[in-house]
This record gives sequence, structure tokens and C-alpha cells, in this order.
Amino acid sequence: MVKKTKPKKELSSQARSLRTRLLTSLLVAALCALLSFGYVVQVNNTDMTYETMTEAELTRMLSETSTQVQRLEERRTELSRQLTSLQQAADKEAEASRIAKENEESSGILSGRLPAEGQGIIVHISRGSKAQIDAATMFNLIEELRNGGAEVIAINDVRVVTSTYISQGDDGLICDGTALNPPYVVKAIGDKNNLQNAVNLAGGVGSRLTVKYGATVDVETSDDVKITQTQSLPDYKYAKTVE
Repeated sequence: MVKKTKPKKELSSQARSLRTRLLTSLLVAALCALLSFGYVVQVNNTDMTYETMTEAELTRMLSETSTQVQRLEERRTELSRQLTSLQQAADKEAEASRIAKENEESSGILSGRLPAEGQGIIVHISRGSKAQIDAATMFNLIEELRNGGAEVIAINDVRVVTSTYISQGDDGLICDGTALNPPYVVKAIGDKNNLQNAVNLAGGVGSRLTVKYGATVDVETSDDVKITQTQSLPDYKYAKTVE
């Protein structure tokens, strides 16, 4: 699984979570206060001297006490409902924040904005002794790695993304405007065994690099491949998100 090396903090999410916890604490305090008040009413009523009260006074006091208790129960029920609602809202907000964070990380990795790490391979390719490695063969290597399940790829100092191109320059290869000079170091994050097989497959790109160009191809598997190269987001002139 690919993960970014330094997750960003979500300040706005923390602020909303703090506000929700504050409201919850206030509701809990209100519930405690109401329960305490109800208890005090009952104790005070118990301590009164009933012998000095008339039947009408006793009846009125009982009615008033019952009304107070009923109102307190209704208020307690309402506060409990609000507390439950706040707790559910906090859970939904936390889940929404988690999903948004995951989506942000995934899009950041796919677009090349964020560095990444995970299991994968590191391919070392020497200068060809028979011929100079051409752009088509290097791009074919990228395609073979993608077909093998590579989630993140980098060549030398260039992060490979969906819009990456490789062309032939006067002095060698050019990748996204950056010159690529041998020896080439290609890093790929994904299932390390599948990626290794993609390069070493008989008759595949690894074999062509060796036979046709006379290059030495060494594939190293690792559980901790770090790709720190990043790409800036392009400025879209015409495309806009759908609201």
C-alpha cells in the first residue's frame, strides 16, 4: 500500500471537532445540573412539616412537585436527544474528514504532488555498450511497470505521472523537459514480485535492454522504496471541476 511520507494536518477539522466537544460538555453539564436540582426539590419536599399543612396545601404542593419533576424529565429527555444528535454529528464529521483526507492523499500521490513510500523495486540501468538507449525503449519500460501494477514511478530525478513524456535529445533522453543521463535509476512502488517479473520477463524490456543495447540491468526488490521526487500541478486553462 502506498502512503505519503508526511501527512498534512487538518486545522479546520480540529477546530470543528473542538467545537463539537465543547457543545457536548455543556450539554452534559446541563444534564447534571438538572438532575441535581430535581434531587434537591425532592429532599426539600421530604423535610417539610406536613402536620402543619392543610389537605388543600398538600394537594397543591404534590401537584406542583409533580409538574416540576415532569418538566425536568422532559428537559432531560430533550437534552439527551440533543447530546445523541451531537455525538452522531461528530462521528459523521470525523468520518467525512477521514474520507476527505484519504482522497487528498490518494490524489496527491497519483498526481505526483506528494512523495510516497512502500514496497517495490529499484532498477539500475547502465549506459548501453552497443547503442544509446532510445526514448521508445525507456517509455516501454514505464508501460511494463504500470502493467505490472506500479502505483508510483520515478526515473532519476523525474516523477512519472500520467502526462509524462520521454523524447530523444541531442545528448540523450529528455523526460518532462529534464535531461536523463545514464546510469538510469528507475524506482517503482507496488507489488515487488510482480514488478520484478515485469522487468525480468523473458523477451521483455529487460532482455531488450541487455541484448539490443548492451546495457546492464539490475533489479533490486525492497520493502521500503522512497520516491521523494514530486511534480507541480499543471495550470488548466479550459478544464474545470463539475459542481
